[in-house]
Amino acid sequence: MLRFEHFNLLHSDALPTAIPAAKVKDYYYACMQAHEAIQADRHANILGFYDLPESDLRPIEDFVASIDPRFDTLVVLGIGGSALGNRALYCALKTEQELPRRLFVFDNVDPVFLHEILAQIDLDTTLFNIITKSGTTAETMAGYMILADLIRKRFPADYTRRLIITTDREKGFLRQVIKNEGYPSFVVPDNVGGRFSVLTDVGLLSSAFAGINIRELLSGAASMRGRCENLDTLANPAYLNGLLHYLYMREGKNISVMMPYSNSLYDLADWYRQLWAESLGKRHDVKGREVLVGQTPVKALGTTDQHSQVQLYTEGPNDKVFTFLTVENFAHDFTIPNLHPDRGEVSYLGGRKLSELLNAERLATEIALTQAHRPNCNLVFPALDEFHLGEFIMMYEIQTVFTGKLLHIDPLNQPGVEAGKIATYALMGKAGFDKEREEIRQYLDRRKQQS
Repeated sequence: MLRFEHFNLLHSDALPTAIPAAKVKDYYYACMQAHEAIQADRHANILGFYDLPESDLRPIEDFVASIDPRFDTLVVLGIGGSALGNRALYCALKTEQELPRRLFVFDNVDPVFLHEILAQIDLDTTLFNIITKSGTTAETMAGYMILADLIRKRFPADYTRRLIITTDREKGFLRQVIKNEGYPSFVVPDNVGGRFSVLTDVGLLSSAFAGINIRELLSGAASMRGRCENLDTLANPAYLNGLLHYLYMREGKNISVMMPYSNSLYDLADWYRQLWAESLGKRHDVKGREVLVGQTPVKALGTTDQHSQVQLYTEGPNDKVFTFLTVENFAHDFTIPNLHPDRGEVSYLGGRKLSELLNAERLATEIALTQAHRPNCNLVFPALDEFHLGEFIMMYEIQTVFTGKLLHIDPLNQPGVEAGKIATYALMGKAGFDKEREEIRQYLDRRKQQS
């Protein structure tokens, strides 16, 4: 079971400036209102991610079982929620589980990045999965058009079995392409937003292809969902962590640092960054009032960033909340040989496990931050496996929505992202955006005059 160690977020002798437990109880009614709002959204079928543990996995499992064994690589084309979860799950497990198939994620329109991916794969043994609900995401569709053209020219006889499309169940440009071309397809659900979609076809297909046990992922998610039904905030990890972050935001701690002490979990912090930033960063509340809320998520890597960021964290502005991710048991480990037993400078390391050093450094960072009165907590993975990753994902999705309800904002929309998309369409000459193109032209003229 994933453990949430929150002792340095709540008041303690070690961190007397932390949130008193009594204050958590003072927010009982605010938490109940947030809980009731979540239940109303669930009843209205808005928060579909809650129901994902009951998904029928047979279509994915049957499809993966039908794939010709010579296909050993999958390239996902997506961005944001269509990409980050895929990479996070694969990178978390590819080494510990010794996954049999490779996964690449193309989530940026940097041409060098695409060149590098193509240089590392064999087209003859590679499948491509295009993921976009709307079928109009500029970055994903640009990659689709480049690669679909490449595949059709290279494999004219069987190109349709080399490309998979994951999109809206009924609507959109890509659904029409599927009908016309006969590509195999999967679905982005209507009631699960992109950044909450890793436990849908969006993330489960690539995971199953790579060799990840997707049933265990959902089992872990179901277990955490059950723990988060508890109305006692102190016993509900998602609600407690959400409330504590909310209270620290009210104290001006508007930066949330996630610091995995595991290279394998580094990309999980990327997934968290989108979830937290895009969900909570809002100009207006649900009543239309300007509130300008949000907490900036930052990722760091232990122990690497003890030598690049912790100086700032311990002695710089006290405006951050820290979350460590710790792995208790690694499938792969090394014993440090005692090569210099007569030298005290290094002999203390001899005979110790590399994982011991890693987790000792994690605890040392916790102690340093606590002594500097910097609030921090620790999420402990007993092992790097599917069950505990599923727990983590469900906990943070519930926590994010709950925190949004406390802030009285809509944690499911992203109007700031849409504004950028519209500007991109105008710049690239998409039909129907003449007004926006003219506004951009005027903006560029003003900028030129000021330079």
